[in-house]
Amino acid sequence: MLSTGHKGAYVRWSDYSSKLTEKFTCKYLRGEIQQMKDGFQRLVVGISGASGVIYGIRILEILRDIEEVETHLILTNAAKQTIGMETDFSAGEVEKLADHSYPIKDISAGPASGTFPCDGMIIAPCSIRTLSAVANSYSSDLLTRTADVTLKEKRPLVLMVRETPFHLGHLRLMQQVAETGGVIFPPVPAFYNKHKDLDEVISHTAKRALEQAGIEIEEMDRWTGPLG
Repeated sequence: MLSTGHKGAYVRWSDYSSKLTEKFTCKYLRGEIQQMKDGFQRLVVGISGASGVIYGIRILEILRDIEEVETHLILTNAAKQTIGMETDFSAGEVEKLADHSYPIKDISAGPASGTFPCDGMIIAPCSIRTLSAVANSYSSDLLTRTADVTLKEKRPLVLMVRETPFHLGHLRLMQQVAETGGVIFPPVPAFYNKHKDLDEVISHTAKRALEQAGIEIEEMDRWTGPLG
């Protein structure tokens, strides 16, 4: 069987396939082997345009200091706008926090395939538009395609849905995602740790969301019961 190669030349599919396999193995499967031997993990982090992009940014900052976790970032165009309005970061600076980042329309990227070795995905924050796309398997871009892949491959998918109040349509969408296997994780803060400032609240919520995605966070304040 023949396939078109570069500049319209024809090559044998067997030769073309072997080259693709070799490239894929070097780029992706090495991580999978490391995962099996050393506990290496790969997480896709999506940031949509909803208010609360600091949660996605904080997740990347936390994971940057964990060598065993490799991050793959997908930013929507709306997220880039929100980053500029809500934080002191630029979109480029946020992308540099991740090990890898992808254009939102690049549906040929690795995370768009179920064969891409990955341990889960978290979307922080998750807009209602993104929630709706995930709930209805509407893969209109790389973010929603990757989320759909995560569900079909039965990997952890955590959606930090950022909206209030919720109307019945929102609740039904969340129910659909939960029934499909996703985790609905609105960024509701805990107060039992008596956080000193908003920064601590954001960090604690981000760490809890990461644990829902299967990432163990050693340095996290946990409730152990009342003292005395």
